[in-house]
Amino acid sequence: MPRHPDPDLEERILKAADTLWRRGGEKALTMRAVARAARTNTPAVYRRFKDRRALVRGLLRRIAARIRTHFEAGGTPEGMAEAYVEFALQLPHEYELFYTHARDLSPPKGPGKPRPIRETRQNFALVEERLAASLGGRPEDHTRLALAMWATLHGTTMLLLSKSIPEGHEEELRAACRAAIRALLDGAPKFRVDA
Repeated sequence: MPRHPDPDLEERILKAADTLWRRGGEKALTMRAVARAARTNTPAVYRRFKDRRALVRGLLRRIAARIRTHFEAGGTPEGMAEAYVEFALQLPHEYELFYTHARDLSPPKGPGKPRPIRETRQNFALVEERLAASLGGRPEDHTRLALAMWATLHGTTMLLLSKSIPEGHEEELRAACRAAIRALLDGAPKFRVDA
């Protein structure tokens, strides 16, 4: 009797890879371990994902979708900033995976100028759209502001995740981050490309 393809196998593989990453990080993510955790065999994993890098890209797309859900729930630029930090603190392993391998989501740079960030990072495009809705102008008018916000948020998040800030000062850092985001938004015209 011929074998029937398992329609849920790819999702099981991604869930297994996600779990392995959360438990053991980069070193735990082998194709063999993923196959075992997904209750399948290694060749079946390779049929769905050409190599480990393709599997990581599958995980990155899942994480990007989760981040987008958090961003959309944030509503305003300030809410999105708060959602960014909350996502990282609630799911630190996913955050680490995303920022360790996020470059794998972008196509290689061809000759000439690099593509705008919004074309390779959908969540960045969403931030630019929300900034345009809040501050006026076109989304691409707010690329520098979105980058400044991202740098502020990522720095704050990394300080919190790495526990680099002295114990007991976490809320003070978060309040300072909120104030910095507010100051960036108040100074938005300075970040416009045409300014």
